[in-house]
Amino acid sequence: MIVQDGDCLRLSGALTLTTVSGLLEAGRAAVAAGDCVADLSAVTRVDSAALALLFAWLRAARSAGHRLSLVNAPTALVSLASLYDVDGLLPPAA
Repeated sequence: MIVQDGDCLRLSGALTLTTVSGLLEAGRAAVAAGDCVADLSAVTRVDSAALALLFAWLRAARSAGHRLSLVNAPTALVSLASLYDVDGLLPPAA
């Protein structure tokens, strides 16, 4: 689930192959409208689709001239990004 609170996108629940497709467009629209912070503190489970989702949002933000930052990334997401050697591509906290 995604809730927009000002410039903050609060994500909750699982970010997996079965859930991220429903979040893609809402996040793209939010990051294209202005700088955003994605708060991942309530994310309970991730797989590689979570990384794909965040990178899609990051591309949309950059294309629109905006920034996307991540806060409270779950350990599993950080580990997965490190495993795929893309951890350096994740945007740091604001």
